[in-house]
Amino acid sequence: MLVCLVTVAAAGGAFALTASGESTACQPTRNDGAGPFQQSGLSAPRRAKIGTGHVLLGRVLGTDCKPIVRALVVLWQAGPNGYGPGGRGSVRTDRSGRFRFEGPVPASEGYGVPHIHIAVLHPAYEELVTRYIVRRGAKTGRITLVLAPLL
Repeated sequence: MLVCLVTVAAAGGAFALTASGESTACQPTRNDGAGPFQQSGLSAPRRAKIGTGHVLLGRVLGTDCKPIVRALVVLWQAGPNGYGPGGRGSVRTDRSGRFRFEGPVPASEGYGVPHIHIAVLHPAYEELVTRYIVRRGAKTGRITLVLAPLL
């Protein structure tokens, strides 16, 4: 039997598909440090929209490449006046592990490149804190996050 592997890049990790469409283990997304979560914890109002200008579409998977349902995804970005409560939101992943978050293009002045901090929490997986870099002029972006299971 012939087995063909196709490697597909995922933000911070990668996975492979066999010819039959079965997946092999995904690599966990690398933790990027606490960022602004360190100061204010991971609390954020449950809302998928904090403004307009940029839409981030994401997916949360386990290392088995299966979707993680009902993971809490906390997103936080800087606005013109820094990291304030208006720049936070949180969503839950759907049955496909997907989420959508809409907000203004994050501020870059004084904060390096425009970015969105992301924390993902689920009771069966290690907490992940990372960030998504917004490309200049991009109206939409996509990210795949892979969580490592708790041992």
